[in-house]
Order: sequence, then structure tokens, then C-alpha cells
Amino acid sequence: MSYEKEESIAIQACLQAAKLTERVRSKIPKAIEKIDNSPVTLADFGSQALICYHIHSAFPDDPIVAEENPKELLKPERAGDLKQIVDYVKEDNKDVDEKKLIEWIGYGNGRVSERFWTLDPIDGTKGFIRQDQYAIALALIVDGDVKVGVMACPAYGNDGGLLFYAVRGKGSYTQSITSYDTTIPTRIHIVANNDQNTFRFTESVESCHGDQTKQNEIAKRIGIQTPPIRMDSQVKYGLVANGEAVLYFRFPNPHRQDYRENIWDHAAGTIIVEEAGGKVTDMDGKPLNFRDNEKMLHNRGVIVSNGIIHDQVLEVLKS
Repeated sequence: MSYEKEESIAIQACLQAAKLTERVRSKIPKAIEKIDNSPVTLADFGSQALICYHIHSAFPDDPIVAEENPKELLKPERAGDLKQIVDYVKEDNKDVDEKKLIEWIGYGNGRVSERFWTLDPIDGTKGFIRQDQYAIALALIVDGDVKVGVMACPAYGNDGGLLFYAVRGKGSYTQSITSYDTTIPTRIHIVANNDQNTFRFTESVESCHGDQTKQNEIAKRIGIQTPPIRMDSQVKYGLVANGEAVLYFRFPNPHRQDYRENIWDHAAGTIIVEEAGGKVTDMDGKPLNFRDNEKMLHNRGVIVSNGIIHDQVLEVLKS
């Protein structure tokens, strides 16, 4: 399959969501604390509503596995938040009301299947709140393989943000978010770089999201002497795909060894890096499993590389 329609719908949905999230981000975003104590903003729900609406309208038989649950907005104390999200979404879709908004967000509560979409409406919510990096990440998965990936990164660079997208077998591309309709896409290739003095690696800002001590030790053992680039969200995949970093580590936190990654935190970034010539595996060298569950239960940690030094990293880990 060419997946041309899927790619086009996914790109337009993410671009529209990016406009909404930036409208919210221009104000001080109000964070809602979820049951698991992680933050969620009005923009998370608005982004999920818009994207799920577009995907469901074009592909009504495709389940969508997304991060947010509309039940958060059905609590009596959230009535004001619900109305405010409707007002944001109305700027892009005049027909929305509170009932439709809840329905659209709920489209994202599908299950992993033979063919499905996975969505993180705002990956890196803490970065979003800090006015820093975040990504809107959407991917189509068929038989466990990511076929289409789109990442809108509105805070990336100095020109209104960057859109990354890829289709399996057709390469990875970038375009400006703000001038998407008037610019030509740029195909990205990871260029071989043998100068270890310029090697950089990237990791999460949040120390609880990984094992920064171990990640820094592995980086030093393979010759990386420069400090890591720390940022939120799957934008880190974009750094590797763009050649700004040679590695992205996400090792299990030593205090949370039983933690497993969510598929929506890695699916879109994975295909973008792989189609640019890089490599993505877990710490044991296994491909990331997007087939069985919304959690990657059979993977331990994540290693994203330019492809050239991947085997070296795995060998150092074994030792």
C-alpha cells in the first residue's frame, strides 16, 4: 500500500492540532492533575479531539489508541475546563459542542489491533507548560509495523516549528509548520560522522524518565565527551533524524525497573528515525513491540541512534 491518504490526513490533523496547542500555549496553560499525578492541559484534550475527529472521519474502522481519557472532563469540577476546550476547538470546527468534544476525545480509547493509530496529543506536557519543547505525535501501525508517522514540533527551531513525517519505504521529511502550504518538503538523511569530538547524545529533562547516570556512563564509554542535550518529548527523535545528536537513550529508572514504555511515546519517532537511516531498538537489541499492547511489555528501555554506532552501544551495554 502507498498510504498516501493516511499520510495526508495525518499531516493535516497534526497541523491543525499544532495551531490549537500554540493558541493555548500563548496564554498560561492551566494544568489538570490526572489520577496518576501526571499533568494534562486543555491543549492535550483539544489536540486529541481534533486529531481523533479527522482520523475517525476518514478511517472509521481504524481504532485509535491515544493517551487521554474524556472521563477526566466529566467530573463536575471540570465543567469550566470542558467549556473552555470547546471554545478552543470551535476556532477550527464550528460544529463542535460539549457532547461532540467528549465523543471525539473518546475515539482515542480504542484497542491495539491488526491496524490501528496511536496518538500522543501533547508529548512532553511539562515542556509545553514550561514554554519549551513538545511534540504532537501520531502513527499508523499495521501488523505491528509503523507505516506512517507524523510529529509536529511547534517549538523546534526558530521558524515557527518543524513538522517531521515518514511513510515506510519512502523516507523521512521535514517542513515548516507555519509555512507548510508554501514550502517544499526536505528529505532528511542521517549523514555519517566519524568525528567523535562533535558527537552529542540526548535524553529527557526529567531524571525520573530514565537512568541518567547509566546513560552518561555509556556515552562516555563510546567516546562522547560533550554534555547531553536534555529536552522533553519525541523531539529527541527529531534531533537524531536531523543529525543534531547521534544517540537518544531512555533506560529504565533504577527505582522503577518494572516500568514499560507507552507505544504513543515512541511509534511516530521510530519510523522517522528509521526512514532517515537510523536505528531504534530496546537495550537488548530487540525491535520495539507495537503489536501486542499499549505498553511495550516485552521491551526494556529504548536506544535510538544514527545507525552507525548502534552495535557499539549494544556491545558496551552487554559488558
